[in-house]
Amino acid sequence: MPAEGKEPMRALNLISVLSLALAVLAGPASAKTRLLVYSTLVPEYIESFKQAFEADHPDIELALQRDSTGVITARLLAEKANPRADVVWGLAITSMMILDREGMLLPYAPRDLARIKPLFRDAKSPPAWVGMEAWAAAVCFNTIEGKKLGVERPSAWAALLKPEYKGRIVMPHPASSGTGYLHVSAWLQMWGEEAGWRYLDRLHENIHHYTHSGSKPCRDAAQGEYLAGISYELVGASHKAAGAPIDVAIMAEGGGWEMDAAAIVKGTANLAAAQALADWSASRKANEMYARYATLVAYGGIEPAMPGYPPGVEASLIKNDFAWAAANRERILAEWQRRYEGKAEKR
Repeated sequence: MPAEGKEPMRALNLISVLSLALAVLAGPASAKTRLLVYSTLVPEYIESFKQAFEADHPDIELALQRDSTGVITARLLAEKANPRADVVWGLAITSMMILDREGMLLPYAPRDLARIKPLFRDAKSPPAWVGMEAWAAAVCFNTIEGKKLGVERPSAWAALLKPEYKGRIVMPHPASSGTGYLHVSAWLQMWGEEAGWRYLDRLHENIHHYTHSGSKPCRDAAQGEYLAGISYELVGASHKAAGAPIDVAIMAEGGGWEMDAAAIVKGTANLAAAQALADWSASRKANEMYARYATLVAYGGIEPAMPGYPPGVEASLIKNDFAWAAANRERILAEWQRRYEGKAEKR
């Protein structure tokens, strides 16, 4: 073959080599950063938040691991020496305080921190955690079952002690559900520990079983499986708006409440991406999304409107000592399990 005939082949080979080199160089730059995110949020909620965040940050992929409050908290504590998660996105404040006390959270001030209500953020500067939305104690009461049984909708916690409720109430297990612990710690705060445990003893007589999910008692009541489910107002409003025959009852004595928060896990190898998620979580856009599912959100100036939401929730919130609830959590749960574990739902 004449020497000049080899020139086009050499040119093609050179182009191929250059293209391959450019692809190799471009590969790492275009690869997505993968964030492992632990959450307790309802699956459809956290999935919609994930999609919105990834649309705004196409270079970051969120790998979600969702479970109940007790499971997520225990998992994080077990992984303390070798953290796996990068971010916790939606975990009860009482659990966040435990993680912070163990030195497991990396303080960070999101860009919009000044717009976050003081109640919804860690008081330290920079904060170890920043709140997202709050949820409050409520009872989901099936109106059809109530009419059949001649039982009126409860308006006070004491009503649930009446004999007509015996075996017809479900409640979350406080060791596995943040909602369950919300109720127990609130009753002990409201009435003092001695009277609070007396109430729990009597309520236990009417409980059919304790679920490992905070939302399941309301779902069971909405489906008519039980007369009443001790749960929280957001899930009740959701079932009511969907047409379930339930009333979402706010108790006259007031009730406990909690908030979900976000935090960066200390030791993350993806700090910039974790900070991007923390910034987004505390943004107006994210809080407007939270407001589709909650009425009490962290960002100031957002007025949520949720169909089926009961009146009087904000006025019912007790003065909740989150620090006390976090510091005494293990002691309270041990006593609760000693007394009532026999009616826990089988996993």
